[in-house]
Amino acid sequence: MPSLISEHPAASAPEALAHFSQRLRFETDCSDVYRSQQTGQVDFILLDVRNAVAFAAGHVAGSVNLPTRTITPERLAQFPADSLFVVYCAGPHCNGVHRAAVRLASLGHQVKEMIGGVTGWLDEGLPLAKADGQDATTAATASCAC
Repeated sequence: MPSLISEHPAASAPEALAHFSQRLRFETDCSDVYRSQQTGQVDFILLDVRNAVAFAAGHVAGSVNLPTRTITPERLAQFPADSLFVVYCAGPHCNGVHRAAVRLASLGHQVKEMIGGVTGWLDEGLPLAKADGQDATTAATASCAC
């Protein structure tokens, strides 16, 4: 009897290549964002799409707070038209990041999700910043209200 893993045959190598390559077009992770920041290779706009209270309590340094409900052509005009946006929210339990990605894409912008959000960032042991400039060691307890 096959294991639960092999009970369903794996995709062929070309199918797996296509699938995982496609995912990388839509996603990045916390570690890659952090490394890009540390090496100065920031060729994207990092958007925290949670509300201002959650952002103030703890956010990824260098991110811009633009709650999903406030993503409009007028607000996006401050960024170059060809900007790549990397969006994050509270974590994998929240679909606000997907709403933000849909909104950005519908307005004609390139967008990737930072998988894991604030939860993933903290799971990686990475520091959060607070509005007062201090480090935050836990995620905001306020609802992200995205």
